[in-house]
Amino acid sequence: MPKLILVRHGQSLWNLEDRFTGWVDVPLTDQGRDEARRAGQKLASIHIDVAYTSTLQRAQNTLALISESMGVEIPTIRDQALNERHYGDLQGLNKTQTAEKFGKEQVHIWRRSFDVPPPNGESLEMTAARTLPFFERCILGDIYQGKSVLVVAHGNSNRSIVMKLDNLSKEEVLELNLGTAVPVVYDLTLEGHIVSKEIL
Repeated sequence: MPKLILVRHGQSLWNLEDRFTGWVDVPLTDQGRDEARRAGQKLASIHIDVAYTSTLQRAQNTLALISESMGVEIPTIRDQALNERHYGDLQGLNKTQTAEKFGKEQVHIWRRSFDVPPPNGESLEMTAARTLPFFERCILGDIYQGKSVLVVAHGNSNRSIVMKLDNLSKEEVLELNLGTAVPVVYDLTLEGHIVSKEIL
C-alpha cells in the first residue's frame, strides 16, 4: 500500500523573525535543521521511492537532512508548483509591524482568507491552482504506480494538498496549521483513496 508523506520545511530564519517569507529564498535556522533531522528519524522505518520538493532552499535542505538522517538517497524532483504562497508586497515585512501599518483585521484577511490575496501576491486559492494540478499529475501518478512518495514543501502548498485529500471546505482549511518538519503520513489505495492518516 503506497504512502504519501507531507512535510513542511523546518524553521527558517524568517519564521524565527516572524516575517512574511513567500518566495524569498531564506535558509533554515539551527533549530530548523534539528527539526528536519528529527523528522528523518521518525520516518526511518518507511521505504520511500521518490521525493518532491520546491525550488526554495529551505525545503530542499529539509529534504536533504531528512534523507541523511534516514541513511538513504531518495530520487528527487524539484518544481516551482510546490513553492510557498507568494506574499507579494508583504514579503520580508515583520508580521506585527505589517498589522500596525495596515490594521490587524486587514492583515488577518490577507493571511487567513482563502481567496483574498495580499497586494501583488497569491491567495491560498491561487496557490492551490498551481499546486494541485502538479500534485494530481505527478505525485498521484506515482501513487497510482504503487510508489511511496515524500513531499517536502511549504505551509501553504502542503495545506492545499491536505485540503484536497481531507476534503476540507474553504472555511475549514483556514483552521489548518502544519507544524515545521512534522510528517503527515497517509496510507493510500492505488486509486488515491485514504485508508489512514497519522501525524508523527
